[in-house]
Amino acid sequence: MRPRAIVLLSGGLDSTTCLAWAQARYECIALSFMYGQRSTTELDAARALTKQAGVEHRVINIDLGNLGGSALTDHNIEVPDHEQEGIPVTYVPARNTIFLSYALAAAEVFDAQAIVIGINAVDYSGYPDCRPEFIDAFANMARLATKVGVEGKPLKFETPLLHLSKANIIRLGMEHGVDYANTVSCYQADDQGRACGKCDSCRLRKQGFADADVADPTRYIPN
Repeated sequence: MRPRAIVLLSGGLDSTTCLAWAQARYECIALSFMYGQRSTTELDAARALTKQAGVEHRVINIDLGNLGGSALTDHNIEVPDHEQEGIPVTYVPARNTIFLSYALAAAEVFDAQAIVIGINAVDYSGYPDCRPEFIDAFANMARLATKVGVEGKPLKFETPLLHLSKANIIRLGMEHGVDYANTVSCYQADDQGRACGKCDSCRLRKQGFADADVADPTRYIPN
């Protein structure tokens, strides 16, 4: 039997690439979150992707929108259409810490040996929880806080995209047969999953396809 992995899946470009990468190595269970985000069509994409891939999919409900503090969870804060200095308002406080904590619980429940997350420290928005230091610290905490950790069988934290440019992430996905037309990355996609083409995520995605010399299959909202 192949080892099992919990894969964090948003339905976007990076996490879908991670799922395809992980499927070549693990029996996968995908974990997605309804956390009060501005656009939920990415979850529709995640559901469709896992169904097509034949991967078990769990969706966890967390009301981070009740806290606000981010343009992605508070409709009173506008999603910027230009690059910002420092940590942008689209940063959701402690989001990856919360997601990984759920993944940690799922890994113990489903006897998984690894957790796969698509964080990236190259072409990204500057979020503090997308850095290698964060993953190293979380993995160390997990060794101390879990049954498998204290029994000497700590979970492996896989970050296959950590040091890749967006173009190389796309190339990796193409090698694994990812159809990026089925992914949604936009921070404020409409009900049809069409992208705004202006937010930070859209800009990085669009530039990634251009740099990879791959036709951009993203459906955009008409101007």
